Amino acid sequence: MSTDVSMKKGWVVTFAGTGVNLALGILYTWSIFRSEIQRSIVAGEGFEIGGFDWNLAAINDPYAVCCLVFAFSMIPAGRFQDKLGPRLTAAIGGVLVALGFLLISQSTEYWVWILGFGVLVGAGIGCGYSSATPAAIKWFPSAKTGLVAGLVVSGFGLAPAYISPLSNYLIEAYGLIQTMQIFGVAFLFVVVGLAMLLINPPAGYKPPEQPATSTTKIRPVVEASASEMLKSGNFYLIWFAYFIGAGAGLMVISSINSMAQRSLAEMAFLAVVILAVGNAVGRIAAGFVSDRIGRENTLMIMLGAQALLMFVAMAVVDSPGTSAFLIIILATLIGFNYGTNLSIFPAITKDLWGLKNFGINYGLVFSSWGVGGFVFSRVYQMIESATGGQSAMAFMAAGIILLVGVGLAWIIKRQLILMRARQDEAFASSAATA
Repeated sequence: MSTDVSMKKGWVVTFAGTGVNLALGILYTWSIFRSEIQRSIVAGEGFEIGGFDWNLAAINDPYAVCCLVFAFSMIPAGRFQDKLGPRLTAAIGGVLVALGFLLISQSTEYWVWILGFGVLVGAGIGCGYSSATPAAIKWFPSAKTGLVAGLVVSGFGLAPAYISPLSNYLIEAYGLIQTMQIFGVAFLFVVVGLAMLLINPPAGYKPPEQPATSTTKIRPVVEASASEMLKSGNFYLIWFAYFIGAGAGLMVISSINSMAQRSLAEMAFLAVVILAVGNAVGRIAAGFVSDRIGRENTLMIMLGAQALLMFVAMAVVDSPGTSAFLIIILATLIGFNYGTNLSIFPAITKDLWGLKNFGINYGLVFSSWGVGGFVFSRVYQMIESATGGQSAMAFMAAGIILLVGVGLAWIIKRQLILMRARQDEAFASSAATA
């Protein structure tokens, strides 16, 4: 296959994967659904048609479960796509997401939403998401790993930019329950259709690498199995750093609509849209930058900036006098910093443990994202419920934990410097004796 043809094919797969994620990113629109459920509970509509009768402290539970199931389903889904390819895996994901939305369109019961949105939608997102990035990066040289991964996952982050206003319109016109039905049918056709464009390169394909220069260090490619990766101390450092970075961002995403209502009223969905744009841009920018200054350096900068933003949010989100402009700027920056996680960590996984088992390996790394989303969003809802709607304590805790994440990123950097030095030494020694 010629270089031009392979690159064209690679870009088709990349943008098909971006399209799949543009649909599956409806997860980030949960705060719109959450606000409608909360409104129904507060209004006492539990016994009416379409009314919800839940405990206020449990409103985020379907979202938290969805994050957890999404992340852990990435492990078997990653293995499945490694063996049988991305097309079938992503198509199964589209079917599961559709079934989940169709199920919750039939009931307002808490456990139905846990099963439908939490389990089925979560598993479907895991299948689709696990298929898009590996298929795309296999077509490109290692120098483009961060950029391509950032482009593919940017679709997931950008999704609320169109789904949030669309959800608001549909909920106002048809109600929350019928809106879920509309989304279910749409996902079936969109995700399954785009899944047909996701294909791996042919056997034996090698992407055109940039020619080596006098300053280029050529290291042997490491292709680690999942068991080998799990024996590495670097895996656990990376896992906990991802848990912190993703969890703090998901905490804000889960509730941004209700936070913004204090300043933006009925236009609060704009904060969701702006956060989504920041989320998407952060993924692309971090991928591009990390290709140049290193994954670990980018990670340290991102976690430090996110910690600072949490402390700023602590001071402004509970204030009734906070300007709408400040809320939007804060949402944009938090979204940007959160989005960087989703391109840095897959790139680190590929750099350290290779592409052969990337699906299951990144699935194991990505489990930290789900645990972080579950823990942080659940704790946030409990704190808000216990304090009468105040969010400052949750932001303070998130900021402190993010500072711990900066320390972990620094340790990761030192560990990788030592590891690469040993690789260079071993490679030079084997070359000298060859």
